[in-house]
Amino acid sequence: MKRIGLLTSGGDCQALNAAMRGVVKALWFQLGGDQVEIYGFYNGYRGLIYSNYKLLSFSDFSGILTRGGTILGSSRTPFKTIREPDENGVDKVSAMKQNYYKLNLDCLVVLGGNGTHKTANLLREEGLNVITLPKTIDNDLWGTDMTFGFQSAVNIATNAIDCIHTTASSHSRVFIVEVMGHKVGWLTLNAGIAGGADIILIPEIPYDIDKIVDAINMRTKRGSSFTILAVAEGAISKERAAMSKKELKESLAKSATKYPSVSYEIAAEIEKRTGQEIRVTVPGHTQRGGSPCPYDRVFASRLGTKAAELIINNDYGYMVGIVNREITKIPLEDVAGKLKYLEPDATIINEARMLGISFGD
Repeated sequence: MKRIGLLTSGGDCQALNAAMRGVVKALWFQLGGDQVEIYGFYNGYRGLIYSNYKLLSFSDFSGILTRGGTILGSSRTPFKTIREPDENGVDKVSAMKQNYYKLNLDCLVVLGGNGTHKTANLLREEGLNVITLPKTIDNDLWGTDMTFGFQSAVNIATNAIDCIHTTASSHSRVFIVEVMGHKVGWLTLNAGIAGGADIILIPEIPYDIDKIVDAINMRTKRGSSFTILAVAEGAISKERAAMSKKELKESLAKSATKYPSVSYEIAAEIEKRTGQEIRVTVPGHTQRGGSPCPYDRVFASRLGTKAAELIINNDYGYMVGIVNREITKIPLEDVAGKLKYLEPDATIINEARMLGISFGD
């Protein structure tokens, strides 16, 4: 008998349900339904901390391949406070361990992003059997070439840029489409290229507002009446990139009193320098919602079956990812706490530059 705990932590995204379905179906069909018990913890690590769970049946995973979000619910439990007692004095780490052992679990399967993996690795260090699956639309988890949810989000963000094209050209305006991504630019870069953006601003390449204006003016001289910018929500100017952490925090706080986000600040600067009318579009959480695209359904299912294989073989302490198109396992201690940034001289960025795309630098 295998007793498995299952939880989804952090922000939701497409294919969480598909990945859980992959784990459960593979275990059920390989071991037999009477040899598997699946305990679903509600709302991420909070469910494991406060013993909020349900013994799930095979039917709970039927019909969820195409469903967005997560049937278990999710929440954020910051890693930086995981060792601190809650408001009622509950030791969160001890509580998670106690509930794990109370249910006599063989393994805890955790689906999440960077912060989730830090806590998962802590639980591994505490002696629990843990396997993780890489979930995030940012594609920023170290050790895997791809995360599920990313391609679905690229599709949505690309569609937003596609839809802006007709309005931008009809009204001869500069349009900014703000794409999710606080620390890394994978989503903005891919959606920007796919959507035909003229300027792409990502956190890894600090921008110079004058270079952005030069790129817009160059398009005008070539006869283009509009310009589209794909801007990551974490895009940063060269001036701010050179600041200390304290100075940066103060600068961003001051800016936040005047502008809803960096895109609006950039829009104001462009308008001031060019006199052109600027519009900002923010797809926001739509990028994390809806049904997973076919790629993510297949990818998440593959990750789930690999996780099941590791469980069957009692091979714990790994994140399941994809490297060079092959599903593989990566030691959890190698993943936790690391982000996969875009290198400014990455091949894909150089190729984008060859297409005439400006990165504002």
